[in-house]
Amino acid sequence: MGLDDIVNKAKDALGGEEAAEDKIDQAANLLKDKAPDQYDATIDKVADAAKAKIDTNGQ
Repeated sequence: MGLDDIVNKAKDALGGEEAAEDKIDQAANLLKDKAPDQYDATIDKVADAAKAKIDTNGQ
């Protein structure tokens, strides 16, 4: 099982691409609430990378 298979299974489990992106945003916001402010940019960068990986509209 490759990374693409895992990503597709995660999208399906979360209810599709848009729902998966919403969950990523929720997780990022939760982390930013808990972590020191100095990590906000890093959290946003990781969330954006995760959303880009699941983005099938751009491919």
